Amino acid sequence: MPHTTAASFTSPFDIGPNALIVPVSCIVMPGIAMKLDQLPTPSLILDKNRLSSNIQMMGRKFQDGTVTLRPHLKTCKSADVAREIFAGGKGGITVSTLKEAEYFLEAGYQDILYAVSIAPQKLDQVKALQDRGATMTLLLDEAEVAAEVSRIGLSLGTVFPCLIEIDSDGKRAGLTPDDAALIDVARLLHAGEGTDLAGVMTHAGGSYACQSVDGIIQMAEQERLAITQAADRIREAGLPCPIVSLGSTPTATFGKSLQGVTEVRAGVYVFQDLVMTALGVCTHKDIAISVLATVISHKKDRNRLLIDAGSLALSADPGKPNPTGKPHFGQVCRMEDTAPLDGLWVNSCNQEHGLISLEGSSFTCDDFPVGTRLRILPNHACITAAAYSEYHVVEGGDDITAVWPRCNGW
Repeated sequence: MPHTTAASFTSPFDIGPNALIVPVSCIVMPGIAMKLDQLPTPSLILDKNRLSSNIQMMGRKFQDGTVTLRPHLKTCKSADVAREIFAGGKGGITVSTLKEAEYFLEAGYQDILYAVSIAPQKLDQVKALQDRGATMTLLLDEAEVAAEVSRIGLSLGTVFPCLIEIDSDGKRAGLTPDDAALIDVARLLHAGEGTDLAGVMTHAGGSYACQSVDGIIQMAEQERLAITQAADRIREAGLPCPIVSLGSTPTATFGKSLQGVTEVRAGVYVFQDLVMTALGVCTHKDIAISVLATVISHKKDRNRLLIDAGSLALSADPGKPNPTGKPHFGQVCRMEDTAPLDGLWVNSCNQEHGLISLEGSSFTCDDFPVGTRLRILPNHACITAAAYSEYHVVEGGDDITAVWPRCNGW
C-alpha cells in the first residue's frame, strides 16, 4: 500500500466553523444522521452489506433443503442479525447460553438447540422456557447425567429432548463413535420417562487448527464419518436417531459431502474474522464487524501508537499469526472503508490500551495525529463482539443507518 499521509486521516480536533459537535452520550435516533467520526470509541461497527453477502454465501449451500442449516447465534446474539439470516422468517437456531435461549424465544424463535452440556441444576430454567413455548433440545454425554435429566424431567412433569455429544476430533467433550457408553446413554435417554433420544451432535473445533483448505476438507469428512458412525450404531441397537447434527464455519464452508447428516450448525460465518481469513474461509473484505478506535498517544522513541481499544475491546485472543509470523490482536484499517494499512497490527494489549508498532512499515507517528480514528478487524468475532451491547450498522460507507442491540451474559 502506498505511503498514507496525515491528510488522509480525519482528526476530531480539526473542527471547522460549521462542524457539528455531538456529545459522547449521544443516541442514534431515527431521522438523525450520524457518522462514524461522531461515535464514542471504542464502538462495534457492523457492515450490513458484508453481513448480507456472508449470509447468502452460506445459505446457497443449503438451498435445496436436503440438509437444514441451524445457525449458531452465539456469534451475533442479535435478533436483528437473526432476522437477516432467516429473511424475516423463523427457523431452528443454536445457542450457547440459556439467556440467549430466552432472548431469542422472546423474538419468536421456538426451535432452540442449547449446544452446551446440560447441568441438571439448570433444568428448572429449561422447563420455564418450555412452558413459554420453546422446544428446547439439550446436549449431554454421560450416562449419569442422562439418568438425572430423566429423573428431573419426570419430577417436573415434562420430557427433555436430548442429543448425545460425539467427539469427532479429540478437541473437547463428547463420546467417541465407538465408545461402548454411547449405546448405554442412548438407551437411558430412550427409556427414560423424562427424556427423549433426539439424536447425535458434534462440533469439529479442530478445524480451527488446520493449516490449509485441504486440511479443512479432510477434517470435514472426519467430522461427518464420526457423527454418522455414531448414528448408525444407535440405529443398529434398535434405537431412534432422527437428528444427525454437525458443524463449524470452516467445515460447513469446505465440506464435500453431507451424506447421512440432517443438519449443519455454523455461526461465525455471518461476520467472519481474521482466523477465518487465515484458514482461507474468507478474505478481509468479507469481515463484517470491526472495532472503531482512537489514537490516544504516541511513543515516538519506539515508533508506536496507542489506541483506546485494548484487551477488553478487542479480546485477548491472539488468533492466528499475521503474515510476518507474529501473534497479534487485530488488523489496523482505515476508518472509512476498513482498507488494511499495510504492515499495521495491534501488536499487544493492556486492558484499555492497544499498541500498534510502526516498525517495518512506511508510516510514522506523524501520519496518525492524536484523535485519528481507525478500525480494527477482530481475530475472533464471537469474543470481540461480546464486549459490546450493540452494533452500529453501516452499509458500506461511514453513515450509521441503525443501532442493533445484542444479548450478553448467561
